[in-house]
Amino acid sequence: MQTIGARRLALLVAANTALAPFAIDAYLPAIPAIAADIGANIHLTELSVSLFLLGMALGQLIFGPLSDRVGRRPVLLGGIMLFVVVSVLITLVDSLWMLLLLRFLQALGGGACVVNSPAIVRDCFSGREAARVLSTMVMILMLAPLVAPTLGSLLLTLMDWWAIFLFLALYGVMLLVLIGRYLPETRVPDTASKPGIRQVLRNYRSVLTHREALGYIAAVAFSFAGMFAFVTSSPYVYMHYYGASSQLYPFLFGANIIVMASSNRVNIRLLRYFAPQQLLRAGLAIQLSAGVMIVLSVLSGLDSLALMVVLVTLFVGINGLISPNAVSSMLDHFPNMSATANAVLGSLQFSAAGIAGALVAGLQIESVWPMVLGMVGSSLAGNLLLHLLASKGSRVAAS
Repeated sequence: MQTIGARRLALLVAANTALAPFAIDAYLPAIPAIAADIGANIHLTELSVSLFLLGMALGQLIFGPLSDRVGRRPVLLGGIMLFVVVSVLITLVDSLWMLLLLRFLQALGGGACVVNSPAIVRDCFSGREAARVLSTMVMILMLAPLVAPTLGSLLLTLMDWWAIFLFLALYGVMLLVLIGRYLPETRVPDTASKPGIRQVLRNYRSVLTHREALGYIAAVAFSFAGMFAFVTSSPYVYMHYYGASSQLYPFLFGANIIVMASSNRVNIRLLRYFAPQQLLRAGLAIQLSAGVMIVLSVLSGLDSLALMVVLVTLFVGINGLISPNAVSSMLDHFPNMSATANAVLGSLQFSAAGIAGALVAGLQIESVWPMVLGMVGSSLAGNLLLHLLASKGSRVAAS
């Protein structure tokens, strides 16, 4: 195995983390085509997004403790192998139930990627430095959801929806080669525990009973839920409700990613002057304000495609100020079991997003209101729970 520098390590971790957003966002423009091809309702087909998120949640619970026990590399390689095999199988589906099942299995493998990336960062960095590295990593991986819908739309136009999943399989193969060749084992054997089942359960309990850590987890989970209330509904809301074309959709969706990458960049600079907890609270407040403005625009009848895109972009884009600071603040409390702690965070994060998306899509209401209420309700819950559970964190001064 060749050695790799810190910057290249961050790039490789970002490429690994990008597998999940590619798997979610690349096929969003194809949901109407998939629904038509397998003879399913478009809203029920959108449930495949929620099943993927729930699979990611379970995958992180499985692979997080396993990563703390056996190391990052073997867990990553095994998870990606599962992802590749199932991605190929999805190209052959001919029913809604088969699509839902295989997307769930695909997500189990993706969970190994998601849970290991922050753990690798935490193995190498801590505190404010970890927040900066996470922000840099998130900014890099923002290219994935920016490019993914455009790439998915292009593959859909040139070939068909199955080509999107073939691309995901090839991306996974590329990761297997790069990780196998370049990624070192970052888990330090003499400081990392090797827990059995009982110890794993005790570790989970220690995370779930840590009041301040739960506040940070809630901030990430409900912010993510609000974002995926939009992501799950966006094909219907943008293309059916407001009449945008499938060619325009990737650009409207990509605006969220550009703003999110920009807020990540701003976050890196602001961390020189403010504590991560202070920036986290500011981001949540901005997100809730954007959600309230969306509600008011729909209530007043002034909503339009242009206005909705602007307000949704602000709501989603400010996640660049929320997620890195919440994750780094939470992981600081669990330096010796970072993968397990991140598994709890990731599991609750993706579960909240999956449930929010399933509720929005499952209602099958031909209106923008399910998405709007899901977004603002999630943001309100995140703000309240952070205030109730992690008020101590708001008084942390920049050092």
